[in-house]
Amino acid sequence: MAAQRTSTAPSSEITELTRCCAVFVPADPARGGRVAFWRPDGTAPPVPASGSGSADEVTVVVPGDVGVALATVPAVLLPVREALPVLTRARGAAQAHRAAAFWGAAAVLALQLTARGLLLPGLSTTDHDAWRTGPLRADDMERVRELAAAMPPEAHALPLDHVKPLRLPEPERLLRDFLDSVADTLPRSPAAALVAGGPAFAVPEPQHLPEQRAWAADVAAGHDAGVRLSLRVEVTGLESDASDGTRLPFRAVVQIHSVSDPTLVADASAVWAGTEVFGPHARMDALLALRRAARAWAPLTPLLSAAVPGALELADEEVTELLGEGTRALAAAGVDVHWPKRLARRLTARAVIGPPDDGQGPSGTASDTPSFLSADALLAFNWRFALGDQQLTREEMDRLAESTRPMVRLRDQWVLVDPEEVRRARAQQDRKVTPIDALSAALTGSAEIDGRRVDVRSTGWPATLRERLADPEGQEPVGQPATLSATLRDYQVRGLNWLARMTSLGLGGCLADDMGLGKTITLIALHLHRQTDPSAAGPTLVVCPTSLMGNWQREIEKFAPGVPVRRFHGSGRSLDALADGEFVLTTYGTMRLDAPQLAEVAWGMVVADEAQHVKNPYSATAKQLRTIGARARVALTGTPVENNLSELWAILDWTTPGLLGRLGAFRAQYAQAVEGSRDPAAAERLARLVRPFLLRRRKSDPGIAPELPPKTETDRAVSLTEEQAGLYEAVVRESLAEISGADSMARRGLIVKLLTGLKQICNHPAQFLKEEQPRIAGRSGKLELLDELLDTILSEEAGVLVFTQYVQMARLIERHLSARGVSSQFLHGATPVQEREEMVRRFQDGGVPVFLLSLKAAGTGLNLTRAEHVVHYDRWWNPAVEAQATDRAYRIGQTRPVQVHRLIAEGTIEDRITDMLLRKRELADAVLGAGEAALTELSDAELADLVELRGGAR
Repeated sequence: MAAQRTSTAPSSEITELTRCCAVFVPADPARGGRVAFWRPDGTAPPVPASGSGSADEVTVVVPGDVGVALATVPAVLLPVREALPVLTRARGAAQAHRAAAFWGAAAVLALQLTARGLLLPGLSTTDHDAWRTGPLRADDMERVRELAAAMPPEAHALPLDHVKPLRLPEPERLLRDFLDSVADTLPRSPAAALVAGGPAFAVPEPQHLPEQRAWAADVAAGHDAGVRLSLRVEVTGLESDASDGTRLPFRAVVQIHSVSDPTLVADASAVWAGTEVFGPHARMDALLALRRAARAWAPLTPLLSAAVPGALELADEEVTELLGEGTRALAAAGVDVHWPKRLARRLTARAVIGPPDDGQGPSGTASDTPSFLSADALLAFNWRFALGDQQLTREEMDRLAESTRPMVRLRDQWVLVDPEEVRRARAQQDRKVTPIDALSAALTGSAEIDGRRVDVRSTGWPATLRERLADPEGQEPVGQPATLSATLRDYQVRGLNWLARMTSLGLGGCLADDMGLGKTITLIALHLHRQTDPSAAGPTLVVCPTSLMGNWQREIEKFAPGVPVRRFHGSGRSLDALADGEFVLTTYGTMRLDAPQLAEVAWGMVVADEAQHVKNPYSATAKQLRTIGARARVALTGTPVENNLSELWAILDWTTPGLLGRLGAFRAQYAQAVEGSRDPAAAERLARLVRPFLLRRRKSDPGIAPELPPKTETDRAVSLTEEQAGLYEAVVRESLAEISGADSMARRGLIVKLLTGLKQICNHPAQFLKEEQPRIAGRSGKLELLDELLDTILSEEAGVLVFTQYVQMARLIERHLSARGVSSQFLHGATPVQEREEMVRRFQDGGVPVFLLSLKAAGTGLNLTRAEHVVHYDRWWNPAVEAQATDRAYRIGQTRPVQVHRLIAEGTIEDRITDMLLRKRELADAVLGAGEAALTELSDAELADLVELRGGAR
């Protein structure tokens, strides 16, 4: 029955109530129960403007000077129907009171049980109609007991009476009362009376039914004991030597299992005939369980009308259905299906992918593999059926497919067969797959066929290649090139070996080491190594941000002296007289403009540095990069996933096209499952598929960078000035009013504008107000804290990097420091390349102690190891971006401890961003959220909670 629509409170009131203590107040009948919300400090909670909630007082048990004491506090009491939205919100709210969060978990459990149809009719103690939750299975009872054991004191702080000693409700009993209250509330919809044939058990008003007391007692007695069913399939004639043409009759026997004692098992017919092994109320419990089973699988319906519902003859088509979808449907309803042990093991099917010889020939070697950058060979996709460890012949498989019976005689034994599965397999017998699809199946051990995931075994070179990729340490190391003018660290040698192996196999790869671990020198070594192999030699094209071109050129000239290098950038760029072993450096912007010219060169290797620049596969930059062919493609990035898994797809689909399939299919198969439902099986399949193509090392990994000094990160909270607080609250008030009346498209833009404005106010009022000749000092708590930090840092003659995402804010800081007589310099996106390189040199040489940097323009590629301090003046939406900026100082070559200071305006949106980033960092290894974009989807109440100023000004 459909649940009656609830009357809900505004979201802001719901949010406020989630922060209160909550306690359930039972009633008779159960649907009259209410949830009381109260505050420990004694202040009155808000009464929802809608619904039937009321303000009242409740007497609760609270901690006293000695032991506990009674206290009468103002409270809001909501009927269970109206309390459910509050409680379910409290379950996931970061600032919810633990008592409200507990009853939120209880509400979710109650809704789940009700949705499963676990409802029993009966009478209350005052003879009124009432539904109860049940019958519960053993695992359901275990969930109830575990949840009751976690009940915090405040959640049952309503005393049973006011006499001493004080007594509180027993947690499990109170929880069961709450479950019953939800069960008694939800089925009472406007249409329920039509289904029930009258008002009893349908309308909200209590129905007094004393004449039903005896019947209700029968139902109630079995409420907690309960039974569950299983289905035992019997086949007569199994021992005969009948030919394959003999039809054997099937019979399904219903068995009853006791929930409280799993060892008690009996046929349903024995219970109906009077063998009471389960107690006097087992028949009612069994009938209710049988109704649930019949709803799950319709062929069981005739049992409901049988005088003694114990067994049912099954037709062949019903047995076939039971072999597949029927068993799955019954399992979802808690009914297990058991087949005779005398039957041979069910036929097993597995897909096999291998070379066109069906995998029967030699296993092949990796040298037999086609180029994965141009899938030029199709592989056979076959199905192998086996009976135990005996593989069936193709003729036997054809016989099975032609049979319409669920059980056949095969190799002198009876075998259960799903004819539809066999026919589907035979129809796919001769399909072909591309090498890249074969490799994907080999790595994950499965493939999706016609919407179903099936196990796959690989043969030939896909199997060999899988083994080689799975055991990188087992391969012969290539060693450091003799022409490299440096000594690689151990982890850099391992990175070189990995890249050399991947590119020699015609596969691309993504080197995703932390910033500062030497990805550039590793790539230079790979270039030198490939020049020793005529099949791999050729010029290398490096596509990178403009700010990194100078660094690449210096590193090549330093570590590979004599190797020609040119910049394909600027007005005079040319590719004339290109040498085989030459490095060509270009920017993403230039590559986008001149992709046709670059595509004419037979590149030995193309490298995408800071590959997150092509994380959007639909961008013109990503599309043009794909048009440039090469024998090998390598991506370098410290952040392979900045916001979501689609970015990882974009990078790996460029390095190894087709590896992850089409983007839409990847989102459906992996991204949604991993990011949304956090499906561990999907995450593991994706890890198996991606792991060989992505090498990720962190500075914190054991043995990676033991020579790095310690790094200390500190969040420094600072109060807003009165001016900042006034601006903040005014902007919040005006913006929320405008947002509440906007349509969806305009709303997103207004939210982004609000968030940006609030962060600018936290920085400095002059930035938000866009003042041309502002008074800077004394108006920003952050700027005052920065002054204090700089006084200490400069007194120690140390260097400091100050990052901000806003050019205007950096200009304000620059003017302020100049007025104080502090020497500084500012690098931003419009700074010319040569000037950037000079600024880096000046800072590294100690000429300027304070280096102001735009986060986007200077967050990657710079080597600024003179800095002992890094200040993040404002917070970015992604912790990986901030970490990359910090790595300008904390990288190989740094010999002194590095201190990272994050300035946070307390009580503001920056506080909430900090909390979100901490949670986001915990998920970064598997998936990252959508950052700022996700905040535009918040409800008005959630947005108000996010931006609310808490604590005011100093």
